This record gives sequence, C-alpha cells and structure tokens, in this order.
Amino acid sequence: MVEERRRSAYFVPIAQPKKRGKQLEIETQWTRDRIKPNKEINRIRERVSIWRQGDYAGITNTTRRLLEYWTDLGREKKLFFCQIEALETVIYIVEVAKKYGDAWIANMLRDANSTSNPGLDRIAFKMATGAGKTVVMAMFIVWHTLNKLENRQDTRFSDTFLVITPGITIRDRLRVLLPNDPHNYYRERDIIPADMMDQLGRAKILITNFHAFKLRELIESPKLNKKILTSTFCFVYVTASKNRRTIRYAGS
Repeated sequence: MVEERRRSAYFVPIAQPKKRGKQLEIETQWTRDRIKPNKEINRIRERVSIWRQGDYAGITNTTRRLLEYWTDLGREKKLFFCQIEALETVIYIVEVAKKYGDAWIANMLRDANSTSNPGLDRIAFKMATGAGKTVVMAMFIVWHTLNKLENRQDTRFSDTFLVITPGITIRDRLRVLLPNDPHNYYRERDIIPADMMDQLGRAKILITNFHAFKLRELIESPKLNKKILTSTFCFVYVTASKNRRTIRYAGS
C-alpha cells in the first residue's frame, strides 16, 4: 500500500438500458460508474501543499499563531489532517492566493456562485462523516474572530456568525460552538490558546434552524378570512362631479 493523498474525483452514473427490444434484459449491475477528477479541487490542493511546505508565507500574525498551535506535534488533543487542511485551504484562498498569482481561485468561485447562487457567495467544506465538521466550524470561528478583533478595518474577517441547522436536534448539539457553553469545543478540543479565550467571548454567534426563516402566521384567522385575504379582488369605486358620476374599477 502506498501512503499518499487521494486525488479528488466524483462518479458519473451511467444508467444501463433495461430493455433490449421487447425482451427484458437481466442485469446484475444496474449502473456503471465513470470516475471524473475534480481538476479545480486537485489544483487548489497542490497550491495549498506548496504553500504549507513554504512555512505558510503571507498570512497575518494571528493566523500564524493559530496554525502553529493547531499543528504543534506536542499537542495532547491532536487534530485530524483533514480538519487542518480545511482551514489551510480557506486561509490560503482568503489571505494568500492573490499574492501568489492564484487569483483564478476567487474568480472561479465567483463565477460558480453567480451562476448557481447569485447574490450570496458560498464556499463549502466537503468532509466525510466522522471527520469532525463541528471542530472545523469552531476553528473557522476562532480564525475569523481573532483576526477581526486584531484589525477592525480588515473586511476579510468577521466576528458575527449565523449558524443554520436542518433541525432542532442538531441546533442543540451545536451549542458547543458558543464560547459560554460549559462544554464548548474551544476548550474541550483545545482549539484556541488559553490566553485568547476571553477575546473569543466577544464574538456574536447565533445558532438556529432553517424553520426560523419560514413564513408563519402570527394571528389565527378563520378559514373565510384567509380565503378573502388570499383571493383576487376587483376594487370598485365611484367618483362624482357636479354634472356626472364616473364608476371606475381596478383589478388586483
């Protein structure tokens, strides 16, 4: 077995024909998977790897201290490689890429967002089950908050976070992202140096589930009232002058 970083790829399923003429074709394998490499992802990984080997050039002092803390070989609670790589990648994109001729990454992400999600830029961390995504979220919050407090004018960072979950159960589990929670991950997973913990407490973090954004009725109304309020109306009004009356109507 060769130990190396697995290349990023995805499967394109190709459905097999179920019938051949009028006779049903019996297939034990219903689909054939075709592997296609994620060229952009692999290229970004290569750039991040080169940057890592170059001792993380081009980052803020705060970011450098965090990376050194997370990658310290003497840590008692070691972080997974995939967790550190996730933060390395977003740090490279935000703080470093443009300085080293990799503006194409931001441009690629901007183009993808404008096509699929105009008005809201998004970057996703795609991680396997059990990889520790909540820890990565905690690391992300620490990196952003401490850099923002260090330089309020730096628009690359924020100290305000909205965490949206798919349900109440996960919402409650993610309370570990609140610095004032007794079981917060920042202490339990040793995400932040002890002398920086007070600074993290200045972050504004709201955790809610997506149902909070759904339209809801604030007042109970009878069915007839609801029907009237949601129906199409034709408003009729009368205007009068000295010698004539005019009836007008407006549809809505």
